[in-house]
Amino acid sequence: MSENGTRTVRTGGVRLVYRAWGAERGVPVVLLHCLGEDGEDWRGPLISQLGAAHPVYALDLRGHGDSDWPGAYAMDDFRRDLLGFLDALGIGAAILIGHSFGSVVAYLFAQEHPDRVARLVLEETGAMKPVRPPQEVPDRPQGEQSFDWEVKVQWTRQRNEPDPRWWDDLDRITAPTLLIGGGDRSHLPQEDLARMAERIPRARHITVAGAGHLVHEARPTEFASAVQTFLAECAGDDGGGGDDGDGAGDRS
Repeated sequence: MSENGTRTVRTGGVRLVYRAWGAERGVPVVLLHCLGEDGEDWRGPLISQLGAAHPVYALDLRGHGDSDWPGAYAMDDFRRDLLGFLDALGIGAAILIGHSFGSVVAYLFAQEHPDRVARLVLEETGAMKPVRPPQEVPDRPQGEQSFDWEVKVQWTRQRNEPDPRWWDDLDRITAPTLLIGGGDRSHLPQEDLARMAERIPRARHITVAGAGHLVHEARPTEFASAVQTFLAECAGDDGGGGDDGDGAGDRS
């Protein structure tokens, strides 16, 4: 463990930094931050509430925070990193909670590895359909950045012309899924979240009105309550579904 409480794993030659909180047993929760942030972004009521019953891990995605900045940022790279992270910690199936960019990583992973996702929470997620008109690839700003600007560049290109399977394969997601929108203050089309919920077989969609794009920051208590309610309802439906602790991972 580092001086600031972070830990590291290596997967595919990339060093990933993460934080760990919470219970020793229970279905592990993995938190995936938005573009430009890192795992510290998740501190708040959600951590304290989930940590009572789950091991909780907040990852710095590649190109962010203290994880490596390798320069390669295809969505498949992020999916492979997440798989390697789960494998390194001995996690069989996890509850994935992602915000914005991190939520896209989460649901693309859930398409490809449905058996590794027990539950899925997508906060202000993006519908991966071609953007018209396309977004401009941004110039690198002056000064030091808290993340590798190349992530933004490569993400914009992939966002403009996504792999068609990323939209077509939403029905491959088998985990119970909650999509949380921020209402009319968000820059994302909220109807896209509703359409995604229709395409994902076991999904529901809620709106935290007036929260905007940063729901877990603007309305942390409401966000945490919505997640907890969703997880409790899922547990009531199928007895908790998934790992009861054997896949909790390395807490040392």
